[in-house]
Amino acid sequence: MKLAARLVAPVAALALAGLTACAPGTSDNSSAAKDDRTGTLRLWLFREVSNDPKEKVVDQVVAAFEKAHDGAKVEVEYIPVETRAERMKAAFNDPKSAPDVIEYGNTDTAGYVKDGGLADVTTEFNGWADAKDSDPTARTSVTVDGKVYGAPFFVGVRALYYRTDVFDELGLEPPRTLDELTTAAQRIRAARPELYGLVVGGAYTYGAMPFVWANGGEIAEGRGGSYASTIDSDAARKGIETYTSLFGDDNCPAAKCAGMGGNDTVTAFAAGKAGMAIGGDFSHAAVEAGKVKGKYAVVPLPGVKSGSVAPAFAGGNNIGVLRSTPHRTLAVDLMKRLASKRTQGALFDAMGFLPTYTDVRAEAAKKEPFIEPFVKTLASGTRFVPVSPAWARIDASLVLPTMFQEVVSGKKDVDEASEDAADRMNDAFSSVG
Repeated sequence: MKLAARLVAPVAALALAGLTACAPGTSDNSSAAKDDRTGTLRLWLFREVSNDPKEKVVDQVVAAFEKAHDGAKVEVEYIPVETRAERMKAAFNDPKSAPDVIEYGNTDTAGYVKDGGLADVTTEFNGWADAKDSDPTARTSVTVDGKVYGAPFFVGVRALYYRTDVFDELGLEPPRTLDELTTAAQRIRAARPELYGLVVGGAYTYGAMPFVWANGGEIAEGRGGSYASTIDSDAARKGIETYTSLFGDDNCPAAKCAGMGGNDTVTAFAAGKAGMAIGGDFSHAAVEAGKVKGKYAVVPLPGVKSGSVAPAFAGGNNIGVLRSTPHRTLAVDLMKRLASKRTQGALFDAMGFLPTYTDVRAEAAKKEPFIEPFVKTLASGTRFVPVSPAWARIDASLVLPTMFQEVVSGKKDVDEASEDAADRMNDAFSSVG
C-alpha cells in the first residue's frame, strides 16, 4: 500500500519508506447470509493529517448515497493508519461490530483476503463502467488469484526532485540515466560538501527498488502457486550494488544515511540539505513548505538506458467491502461511489490524491502541472509487491532494509546479503503456502 503521505502533509500510510503493517490473523468468518437494502452502514476511512478536505468530499458522496437509497444511512469513522492492523483484526473476528466498507492499503490486500475479511466483488467490478479505465497496476492491487476484492482509491509514485539553483550553478542537466544520476550526485557533493548529492536511505525500500527494477531485477516471481524470491538474482544484485554505491563520503555518508527512511530523505531535501531526492507526488506539499520552495523541479527517475524511466512502486489505497456485511448490495454501491471517477477527481482537487484512472489523471495533470512527471512515471510502467499474505511479514520484518543496510555498513557483501534476504523471504512465502 502506499500508506501514503498526502500532498496536504506527509503522513505514514502503504509506510512512505516501506508501507508496513502486518495483515491481522483472524478466524474464518463466512460471508453474511442476508442482504438488507435498508439500515445503517459503517464506513471506515483513514484519517489524514489535515482531514477536513477529505471529510467534505466524503460527506457529499454519503449524502448522494443516502438520497439514492431510501432508508439507508452511513456512519463514517476516520481511523488512525497506525492502528489499522488491530482494528481490522477485531473487525474480521467480530462481524457484529465490523464496518461494511473500508479504506485499506494496497499492500494489505492479499493478507486481508487470506484472513477472510474482504468480499469478492469481481462480478460487480467487471460490470462497472468506470473500471475499464483503471490503471493496470492499481487493478492488480485489488486482485488475488484472479478475483477482485475492492476498487482502487488512489495511487502514489515517486520521481526525482532536484535543486534547479544548484544544477544551474554547476552547469548540470537533469540526469537521463542512473550512471548520470550518480555522476551528478558526486559533482554536487564535491562542489557543495555541505549538501548530500542525492540523499538516499538504507531504510527507504521504495526509493531503492527502482534501481533493482531498472536493472531487470524483481523482488520475487510466482512459482507453483506461490512465490519465490529473486532478490538474489544477478540483475537484482546489479541494482542493489548501484543503489548502495551511493552511500559514501562522495555523496551520502553511510554513518548519516544508512538509517534514513523515505520521510527522512524528503525532509532533508525540503530543508535545503541535498541536491536531489527521490520523493512522491505526495511529497510535494512538504517540499513546497520547505526552504527549497521555488528552487526545485521534478523529473522521472531515469533508468539504465538514456531517456528511459526507472520503474516505480505503485503505492496507494483501495476501498473494499467486508465479507461479513449484511448490506452487500448497498456496500458495493457505496464502494463504487467512493472510488468513482467523480470522487477521485474531487479528492485530487481537495487532497492531491493521484487518481487511479488514466483519463482522470490526464485531466488532473492539466490542472496541476507538477504531477506531470509522476503521470509519466506511471505511464512508463510501475511495479507492485508480491500479491501474497507473506508480504506483510516480509515488510514488517524489514527484510529489504536490513539487506541494504548490511551492504552499506560493510557487514556483508551484496551476494551474501541478498542471499540471506532471499532465504528470509522464501521462509515467509512457504509459511503461507
